Amino acid sequence: MHNPYSAHRNVQTANFVCEAPTAKKVSLVGDFNKWDATANPMKKMPGGAWAIGIKLRHGHHRYAFMTDGHLTLDPRAMGITKDDRDRRVSLMAVS
Repeated sequence: MHNPYSAHRNVQTANFVCEAPTAKKVSLVGDFNKWDATANPMKKMPGGAWAIGIKLRHGHHRYAFMTDGHLTLDPRAMGITKDDRDRRVSLMAVS
């Protein structure tokens, strides 16, 4: 039986910003979208940064930015870890 008050049911909007003013295409990839570069395209903002807000469940999430086809770490991340393919990726906690 699932507890309706469990922290695992908590969903919050997490905001991501990637500083890539010369990039043509940036997307957010991570364990929450099966590392699919087409699932969460980011929007270019005035000034050249790219941004997106997505809803994530409570817990730790591995992610990175896919910048013109290249996996890019987030310098604002809470930490760095490895994905299932042994690539260095960013880490964040949602609570």
